Amino acid sequence: MATVGYDATADPEMDSLSDEEVEREAEVYKEQGNAFYVKKDYSEAFNYYTKAIDVCPKNASYYGNRAATLMMLSRYREALEDSQQAVRLDDAFMKGHLREGKCHLLLGNAMAASRCFQKVLELESDNSQAQQELKNAESILEYERMAEIGFDKRDFRMVVFCMDRALESASACHRFKVLKAECLALLGRYPEAQSVASDILRMDSTNGDALYVRGLCLYYEDCIDKAVQFFVQALRMAPDHEKARLACRNAKALKAKKEEGNQAFKEGNFEEAYGLYSDALTIDPNNIKTNAKLYCNRATVGSKLKKLEQAIEDCTKAIKLDESYIKAYLRRAQCYMDTEQYEEAVRDYEKVYQTEKTKEHKTLLKNAQLELKKSKRKDYYKVLGVDKNATEDEIKKAYRKRALMHHPDRHSGASAEVQKEEEKKFKEVGEAFTVLSDPKKKSRYDNGHDLEDDDMNMDFDANNIFKAFFGGPGGFSFEASGPGNFFFQFG
Repeated sequence: MATVGYDATADPEMDSLSDEEVEREAEVYKEQGNAFYVKKDYSEAFNYYTKAIDVCPKNASYYGNRAATLMMLSRYREALEDSQQAVRLDDAFMKGHLREGKCHLLLGNAMAASRCFQKVLELESDNSQAQQELKNAESILEYERMAEIGFDKRDFRMVVFCMDRALESASACHRFKVLKAECLALLGRYPEAQSVASDILRMDSTNGDALYVRGLCLYYEDCIDKAVQFFVQALRMAPDHEKARLACRNAKALKAKKEEGNQAFKEGNFEEAYGLYSDALTIDPNNIKTNAKLYCNRATVGSKLKKLEQAIEDCTKAIKLDESYIKAYLRRAQCYMDTEQYEEAVRDYEKVYQTEKTKEHKTLLKNAQLELKKSKRKDYYKVLGVDKNATEDEIKKAYRKRALMHHPDRHSGASAEVQKEEEKKFKEVGEAFTVLSDPKKKSRYDNGHDLEDDDMNMDFDANNIFKAFFGGPGGFSFEASGPGNFFFQFG
């Protein structure tokens, strides 16, 4: 016949001990735990406090001691549970309330921490530790409030500042760390953000917020495929994570549009590529690195479409987003060259050469400097009104037209001021023709070699050139038929 009430799991030896002996054994374990705690061997202290609890599970101080040990081991959630058990067993256990409050505070639960410290002050109104910790809890609540306002205003530096201050008292709060990491990412401080997120994941590999921040950093560093993997993992851990869902959608859309634009460009469909890059730029204004590349790509397309001023503007936007973006400086410099804004081109090429001292960049800078020098002398092509690729015939025709237009005899009836201006232009036309009609001089002029010496700045008589061109005396005449009206007769 079975024995009624027999517990097969009970320790017969323990059952045979009196309550006093049980308490004495538990006290021995506690004292051993205390000894290890003093030696800072917290793991062994934890083991002995656990033995004391196993022997005497209704003693609040044992849970309090183990909570203190767990706090030293940075196992704050377990410490919180032990502290809560301690005050359940003894509501007047002041150290238990203090430790519970401290655990709440370290974990970022400032409101719950405040209640614990207020309970301590009910038990002992002049408890200085509780008074100080209550102030710390109130400070954290204020920093949380300021951070929320800052985030809504996109003042991410303010949020980082607030979280740094809050973490001084709430060092184990993953929520504060994640918010700080997210704002660091939004500020473009990716290595710092990655470091904070990685620290969290080392302690909690399933933390969806930290996975999201890791993905966000990769996304903003234009590593879109890797970023998507982290966003998907974050959603696996936290299916309702809206930020991860939105970022994942944006990342995929951005990659698709960019690739479509690149393909259209390769196929020579520049208008289509321009539109696709423009569409991609509307997807996520926060993605600085990718958007810088998109602006530069659109500038490249714009230059192909002869939208040079827009291309310059796009390069400037790219540089504003990423000041180290060499390709954008090079593209803008070329656009400046194409629009004859040589000073600006020199400035950009100087920036490039200072950053990357390559032979190619040095050549580009020298060419721009030469064009700048050339631009500051007389532009003989503009004087004659011809293109730089004008033929010999076109140069002659242009000279004929301009020389007759500005010849002093044609303006003999005009004011002294007009006569002086027209005479100056007539001389410039002759000077331009002298250079551009001579293949050797033209070549030196085109290559900027004339800037090195004074060979081409020799004296000449514009009238002699005019006479020689029109066949000498008697070959032409200006016959006035009235003020300002002239007939030209050619021999």
